Amino acid sequence: MLRRTFLTYSGVAPFLDATSEKGNVLVAGGHPGDPEYGCGGTIAKLTKAGYRVTILYLNRGEKGCRVMNADCGSLRTREAENACRILGATPTFGKEVDGEAVVDNAAYSSFDELIGSHRPELIITHWPIDNHRDHRAISMLSYDAWHSRRATCSLYYYEVTDGEDTVMFSPTYYVDITAEEALKRKACFAHASQSPERFYKIQSDITRFRGSQVGCVHAEGFIRCAGSRAHPILTS
Repeated sequence: MLRRTFLTYSGVAPFLDATSEKGNVLVAGGHPGDPEYGCGGTIAKLTKAGYRVTILYLNRGEKGCRVMNADCGSLRTREAENACRILGATPTFGKEVDGEAVVDNAAYSSFDELIGSHRPELIITHWPIDNHRDHRAISMLSYDAWHSRRATCSLYYYEVTDGEDTVMFSPTYYVDITAEEALKRKACFAHASQSPERFYKIQSDITRFRGSQVGCVHAEGFIRCAGSRAHPILTS
């Protein structure tokens, strides 16, 4: 039977302790917008609590623009930077190309070096069987980088547009983002080239559903990777 944990500010003492030193968190996504949609509320909660959050995008979304005659990569980079400012996070970008992710020995080594430079205590990334190949790619790269430092780092997975991108996702941990939902919405709407008026409705339906599962208005769901150490924000 899956263990379901519902977290609020009042429920996790280590997360709330203003005197404890907060560490580094890395949230990895395939494209600009993915981490914001999948766990933007949790990112806002982390940064408000004093964690240093870096959002790592595998690519700059070069091929995913709905704006005519736009330099899509530059446009989406600016959108991601604006979204990160809203959430209090720091953006960084990988060197992969949108829709052409490569996962080989060179990519594993490069990604491991990048992750190592951030020294995260927590990595949050895509569910490994998302429909988009870029999501699956960064999930595998994140797993490999985590595995070599699993004694000091935790790994959790988030969902994006459940049923369309993310499949077979049954959360075992929840974060109440009711107080952070407005910030998440603002960060997602910073990605104006990505039709947020359509897609945010889908993601909002998901957070409302996750909230209904645990008794709040909005929640984000997560799965802890097997073998990962627990992290205060995502365990009781």
